[in-house]
Amino acid sequence: MARQLFDEMSERNVISWTAMVFGYTKFGRMGEAVLLFDNMPVRDPPSWNAMIAGFAQNGMFGDAVSMFRRMVVEGYRPNETTVVCTLSACGHLGTLQIGEWVHGFVHKSGIGSSCFVGNALIDMYGKCGSLKEARSVFDFLSLRSIASWNSLVNGLALHGYSSDAIAVFREMLQTGAKPDEITFVGVLNACVHGGMVNEGWEFFLSINRDYGIKLQIQHYGCIVDLLGRAGKLEEAVEVIKNMEVEPDEVVWGALLSGCRVHGNRSLADYSATQLLDLDPQNAAYLLLLANMYSESGRWEDVGKTRKMIRERGVLKTPGCSWIEIENIVHEFYSADKQHPQAGEICEALESLLLFSKDLGNYIDMNSLNCDST
Repeated sequence: MARQLFDEMSERNVISWTAMVFGYTKFGRMGEAVLLFDNMPVRDPPSWNAMIAGFAQNGMFGDAVSMFRRMVVEGYRPNETTVVCTLSACGHLGTLQIGEWVHGFVHKSGIGSSCFVGNALIDMYGKCGSLKEARSVFDFLSLRSIASWNSLVNGLALHGYSSDAIAVFREMLQTGAKPDEITFVGVLNACVHGGMVNEGWEFFLSINRDYGIKLQIQHYGCIVDLLGRAGKLEEAVEVIKNMEVEPDEVVWGALLSGCRVHGNRSLADYSATQLLDLDPQNAAYLLLLANMYSESGRWEDVGKTRKMIRERGVLKTPGCSWIEIENIVHEFYSADKQHPQAGEICEALESLLLFSKDLGNYIDMNSLNCDST
């Protein structure tokens, strides 16, 4: 289909080409979007932005960063939108070195003085764990929006700096800035990571009571997680019963996690069943349920659940992680050995785990998914 468009659009302007590229990215058809983009007779910054944003929105963060580099190499000048999309991709990948390179490019090119770019930098540094840099960018901003405060609060909360996140929230209130629903997601996450049950409950109650903000599903997920981790499982169930919206996988997953930690088998079973009702094809939930039955010695239920997995033909989505070495992002999927250095990596992991085992730690060697064949 995309190739048929080339002849029809060869004489049209860049806006028409960009619109088509954008349309394909919105529907996740990135292969066709790339094909159109590569055959564009003329490109401009919005064309590049459509591709970079498309990759980022479809979870192809490494491709988004690569497209930004290609844009610079080919002599095109990025604008604020380009930079923001690229920094967002860096934040999701956790590629601090590349993010710093983009920051340096922004500084040299003179396009980084706006609050728009500043917020993207705070978000990127926060997600990458470079919290001093995030604070430095924040302090340098001449104009701070609610997004600026939210990025800093969420970055601190994400990495367990709970007290600092709460302190920034109180600092925000002192300036007269009004928090929004995103602010309280960060505040509640800070309480979850810091085990601040009483503070978290008070913040949760204040969202609607003091600020007139309608409670969102993310807020419920945070408070259920907080109560579940603290072993307050009955309180967590009451929150779920009184929710103004239908509980989703995050809410039930948070309750399930608390139940498993504190040994409430019956409630864990109920939570897992609710998760399966929401997404019957999710293999992770079925495997989790089978493991729970195994831990309880319910072997008949284990057999039934595993039979259900086979009959439904469901597949577990493999986990994925990234690591950045010398400005190159390496992707690793669970049980995937396609990386050219897979053998060396597995040998190094086995050595580290054996060393850890010698120190007295229990290690499941099967978790490595490494073998010599």
